[in-house]
Amino acid sequence: MRLGFVGSFGTVREVVDLAVDAEQHGWDGFFTWDGVDLEGMDAWDPWAVLAAAAVRTERVTLGALVFALPRRRPWVFAKQAVTVDHLSGGRLVLPVGLGVPMDRAVAGVSGEAATLRERAERLDDALAVLDRSFSGERFDVEGTHLRVDGLQLRPVPVTRPDGRTRIPLWVVGSFPSERSMGRAVRYDGVVPQHRGDRAEDPFDPGDVAALVAWVREHRPADAGPFDVVLHGALPADRGAARERVAALAEAGATWFIDALWDPATATPEALRARVRQGPPA
Repeated sequence: MRLGFVGSFGTVREVVDLAVDAEQHGWDGFFTWDGVDLEGMDAWDPWAVLAAAAVRTERVTLGALVFALPRRRPWVFAKQAVTVDHLSGGRLVLPVGLGVPMDRAVAGVSGEAATLRERAERLDDALAVLDRSFSGERFDVEGTHLRVDGLQLRPVPVTRPDGRTRIPLWVVGSFPSERSMGRAVRYDGVVPQHRGDRAEDPFDPGDVAALVAWVREHRPADAGPFDVVLHGALPADRGAARERVAALAEAGATWFIDALWDPATATPEALRARVRQGPPA
């Protein structure tokens, strides 16, 4: 299992400095987040943060938890992604989902996808565009809410060690929803959440094992690498954190991203101290 860290709070310079600290102290990945107006939280542009982190680090995987794809123009998003991918030397991943409906950039702006169904349709449209755009070939897409006719995006992403020229797409999947999980297994990874009333509950090892079994049943064996990406607050006790990580890894998770979201306790100073402890492994 690889371990990442979220720069959830701080000035933009403090957040980028956290990426450097994460690399220096042994973390495998550093992640920012994507929001515009969420309950008064200071929110930085994720692409600016990732571009700065890309040129100040050399090893860590970079991404955002999670990109709200339905409110973005996917061809512009693809161009931004490829640019940061080249700045980082091929270290970018793209966790993507429906977005947070309470973000006023959705709820407070006319013309945005307000319903769950429309956001899901727009997510499917955007994923189709991204999937085709990374090939570098001219392509068409006939989606529910958009049509692309003869578009070509160059350059292509940095070639991965396995020979792929695509940026991995990690798609939020509501487990065990056939529709939501079926979308995720068509791409490169899943950021799972429980369906319904348990949506905010963390995944325990039994949940992970059930999800991994579902993925193996529904994804072709020759479809390539696939990540199971968990996130949440690890226990403050290092021994307990190591035990949790080990149990989740044994169940089949490939990433755990330590994410602290309480602004009262996740101060820049507290985040810096936590990241400098290094990953609990």
